[in-house]
Amino acid sequence: MSPDAEDPSGFTTLSDLEESAKAKVIDAAWAYVQGGSGEERTLRANREAFQRVFLRPRALVGVGTVDSSTTLLGTRVPVPFYIAPTAFHGLLHPDAEAATARAAGARGVLGVYSAVSTLSMEEIAEAAPQAPRWFQLYLQKVWATSERLIRRAEAAGYGAIVLTVDAPVLGQRDRQARLGFGLPPGMPVGNLEEVTPSAGASVPQAVHQALRTDSDATWETLRKVRETTRLPVVVKGLLTGEDAARAVELGAQGVVVSNHGGRQLDGAPPALWALPEVVRAVGSKAEVYMDSGVRRGSDVLAALALGARAVGLGRPVLWALACGGEAGVGKLLDLLRTELETSMRIAGRRSLREVDASMLFAPPSSANVP
Repeated sequence: MSPDAEDPSGFTTLSDLEESAKAKVIDAAWAYVQGGSGEERTLRANREAFQRVFLRPRALVGVGTVDSSTTLLGTRVPVPFYIAPTAFHGLLHPDAEAATARAAGARGVLGVYSAVSTLSMEEIAEAAPQAPRWFQLYLQKVWATSERLIRRAEAAGYGAIVLTVDAPVLGQRDRQARLGFGLPPGMPVGNLEEVTPSAGASVPQAVHQALRTDSDATWETLRKVRETTRLPVVVKGLLTGEDAARAVELGAQGVVVSNHGGRQLDGAPPALWALPEVVRAVGSKAEVYMDSGVRRGSDVLAALALGARAVGLGRPVLWALACGGEAGVGKLLDLLRTELETSMRIAGRRSLREVDASMLFAPPSSANVP
């Protein structure tokens, strides 16, 4: 888009992105995007956790040039954030995941795409053939279904399998239930062409109809996934050091600290609070990522200071998609990179190698407060 062209995205800063998106989405669909489980304590706590972290800036260190690039499982990417897997992008924009993939791919940003996508994993890959991409998998009751999805991801050029383990059943999503949101008639489930959700099915019902998650899965199932694929496996949805250590012991090359954006167990801790415990448990044996609650460049910096290698973006991507499709998602990614690099400069960090726990400000104890 030329500098003089009209901006179709409807937002100018990250801070007004959410409000701009809300104006473009029907109330019931907005409840699906925004809602959490139960009374949404964990949903709120994800943001509150970031608001309680403060950073120690250092001065006069020469920050005319900063480098925000990193590697994720050996792939060089320009920023330490990625598109987290979220379902049914077609609810927000007719171009669905293709728009998301094109925007991310044009910037070299990693995209992790959901098994419960509107478009098939092959269509997403075709939209941005050279872009880094991983495939998110829910374990299926019928193992052959899981295996078939893994093989398709390998053939379509996905670089990793991201195994979600925090959804043996779907959380109790009160906000969605109150508005009774249903999928538009005929909306496809891209990765299971033989499944067409019944007209008016709620999103949870559609997920259940499309992907019958194996609630009996155990750690042995993770071993089976690891032995099935030549791709690295990342385990998503861990909040304890014990589980993270076990996942790595069984061959996971990465773990994602996540509470599913507050959509599963209401009362689970904010992901940012769980991050240090997981980092300690994993050490240098695997890469640690996190999602849930990331909204600003300073949030990215705080998560990295607490030990994350990269962070995932969930709801903000859907907001941006609703605001302007590919252009909206592209603008979000550009703004977040600008915010991150501005925060790095002000904090006195020239590269991500300089981002560590020494950046974290410890509040004074009550004994030392005048």
